Amino acid sequence: MKVVGSALLGAPRAQVWAALQDPAVLVRTIPGCERLEAVGDEVYKMTVSAGVASVKGVYQGEVALTDPEEPERFVLRARGQGTPGTVDATVQVRLSEVDGGTRVDYDADAVVGGMIGGVGQRMLGSVAKRTAGEFFSAVESAILSADETPAQEVTVVHGMTPVAGATAGHGAAAPTLPVISEDELAGIRESPTPPPERPTRPVQSGQVFTRPPKPRKEGPSRAALAAFALGAFIALVGVLVGYLIARA
Repeated sequence: MKVVGSALLGAPRAQVWAALQDPAVLVRTIPGCERLEAVGDEVYKMTVSAGVASVKGVYQGEVALTDPEEPERFVLRARGQGTPGTVDATVQVRLSEVDGGTRVDYDADAVVGGMIGGVGQRMLGSVAKRTAGEFFSAVESAILSADETPAQEVTVVHGMTPVAGATAGHGAAAPTLPVISEDELAGIRESPTPPPERPTRPVQSGQVFTRPPKPRKEGPSRAALAAFALGAFIALVGVLVGYLIARA
């Protein structure tokens, strides 16, 4: 079975690449993903609860990243099995810069067996593309929400201005704010401080990532936080989108 598709994300390619390598983000982004465990260099075990049509169940699988070329491409190899059937997939993933963001193209070849194999390629393909779309939307939301940091105001003081609310003691001058010159202000305006980059923490073998409990509120939780690769694999079999990598 072959599934080909693409998605556009409104974020720089470097940020998309980084998001696709953060297990703590991915375990909350992958629909149905309950657990990810690092078992080796860029190798993970996963537990996913999902299915297609009436064929539903829990899948245990393993994924590995090969041939990474940051930030342009990588290959994902994945295997999974459960009561509904089995899947063995290879996914070619490419990231390219476009106006306004990043385009992610995926080309997946998969072999499915068991009950899931009897569902039909048309339905599997439809589920794959739908869930891949949901996954990429969640990844994009995760990246954008991480960038939303409160803006810091700069108070410009011409001369020595008393601090609001401050009172001077008997015979003492009221405290004052430091003076910022017009030249310094111009420098601040022209050279804004860039937002901090997402910290990268090495993933240790045996480290486990689990999905946080769902909030009690009813309603769509489209971005349970924000990678794609496994995404194509799990989506392929209707086991929904899955996991990716540890930073190369």
